[in-house]
Amino acid sequence: MKDLARFSRGASETAKTAAAPRSATASHSVPQVQLLTISEEEAGQRIDNFLLRVCKGVPKSHIYRVLRSGEVRVNKGRVDQTYRLAEGDVVRVPPIRVAEKQESVVPGAEFRILLEDSHMLVIDKPAGVAVHGGSGVSYGVIEQLRAARPQAKFLELVHRLDRDTSGVLLIAKKRSALTNLHDQMRDGVTDKRYLTLVQGDWKNARQHIKLPLFKYSTPDGERRVRVQADGQPSHTVFSLLQRFGDFALLEAELKTGRTHQIRVHLSSSGFPIVGDDKYGDFALNKALQKADGKRIALKRMFLHAWQISFTHPDSGETVTLKAALPAECENFLRSLQAAGEEAKWPGASGEDAA
Repeated sequence: MKDLARFSRGASETAKTAAAPRSATASHSVPQVQLLTISEEEAGQRIDNFLLRVCKGVPKSHIYRVLRSGEVRVNKGRVDQTYRLAEGDVVRVPPIRVAEKQESVVPGAEFRILLEDSHMLVIDKPAGVAVHGGSGVSYGVIEQLRAARPQAKFLELVHRLDRDTSGVLLIAKKRSALTNLHDQMRDGVTDKRYLTLVQGDWKNARQHIKLPLFKYSTPDGERRVRVQADGQPSHTVFSLLQRFGDFALLEAELKTGRTHQIRVHLSSSGFPIVGDDKYGDFALNKALQKADGKRIALKRMFLHAWQISFTHPDSGETVTLKAALPAECENFLRSLQAAGEEAKWPGASGEDAA
C-alpha cells in the first residue's frame, strides 16, 4: 500500500511529528497526516488540481471525497474544491491508502535546447516522441525531463505538439510563467508557425481556412477531430513557399490552437499532409515510405513547428525562436527539387534556423 502524501512534488513539508524511517518495503509503512506548505510556484492553483498533481495514482473520485468530508484542511480550515491556494498556505493531507501499483521507470532525457532561463525551457522536440504519457504511451517529453532533472521544483508543458510533429516546444519552470504564457496564447499574443508538405495543386500564395472543428473518440478510444458545423471556431493561414511537382511546401500560421487543427484543415480542403497516418492519404504514405528514383523515402509526418514568437513572462521582451527542418524532411525536399532549383524554405541555406 502507498500513502497518498508520498507522491508530493515541489511542496515543502512541515512535519507534525518526526517521520519514521522507511524500510525498503514501502508497503509496510504507516501513512501519516502530512502538512504541505505552498510555494510561490504552486500559488494560484485550485486545491483539487494541487491534490491531483501531488497525489499521482489517487483516483479523482477519492480526492473529491476527502475534500467534501473536510479531511483536507487549508490553514486549519475547511475549503471546497474551488479554493485557490496562496503562497504560504499550509495544506493538511490526510492519510489515504491506494492500491500498490507497479512503478514504471522513466528514462531521463534531455533535448536540443533553444532557450533556457529561470522561468522557462524551450526545446526542439523530435518526431515520434509524445509530449506526455497517456493514451497507451507510458511517458513522454515532460516525464523524461523531470527524470533527468530531479532537482527541478516545477516543469510543466505550456502547450502540446502531436507525437509525430517535431519542433519548438515551450515548458514552464515557474507557475507564474505557465499562467502568463497560457494567457498570451488565449489572447492571441503568441505567433506559432509550422512547415508542412501537402499533396495537391495548391494555387494561392496566401490562403485563410476557417472551418469549425469537433473532437470525438473512435469506438476503440482514439481521439479524432472532424469538421462539423457546431464545432469550435478554428482559423489557419497558409502561405505557399515552394512547389515540387504534385507537392507543395506551406507555412501554416495558427490563429487558433485546436487539436489537430492544421492536419484537419488541410485534409478537409483536399490537401492531405504527407505522412499523416490519421487524416492523410494512406496509399500515398505507403508509397512514399520507399525510395523512387531520385526521391528518397519519407517515414514520418511532414509537419514541423519551426517558429514561435511570444512575450517573455519575466522581462516583457518579445522573443522569437526558430528550429530548422529536421534532416529527414530537409533531405526529402532536396530529393524532390528539380536540377538547379532554388530552395525556398527557412534554413535551406544550411544555417541553423535557431
